[in-house]
Amino acid sequence: MAMVFCPKCGSLLLPKKGKKGFKCSCGYSQKELDEPMIKESITETADVPVVDKEIDPSPLVDAKCHKCGHNKARFWTVQTRASDEPETKFLKCEKCGHTWRDYN
Repeated sequence: MAMVFCPKCGSLLLPKKGKKGFKCSCGYSQKELDEPMIKESITETADVPVVDKEIDPSPLVDAKCHKCGHNKARFWTVQTRASDEPETKFLKCEKCGHTWRDYN
């Protein structure tokens, strides 16, 4: 059954008990539905990729990798302890992929 709204106040029209039609709390009534107010249609779309390559959303920062010496790394934070403790910051070297925690 379609949802029908009152043209006077915008409230949802409820079916009348034991009768055909709809009524509203504001006093408006409607005998029957002429046509559904909301129509759904599905259109076919071509299979186009949304992203042509995988993009890392983590910010790139200046941080020296202890493994290879590269000066750029991506970082993210995770709540690893209780909620009243600060988040743990993780860094991943852009060049070699080495991951470490930042305790600063």
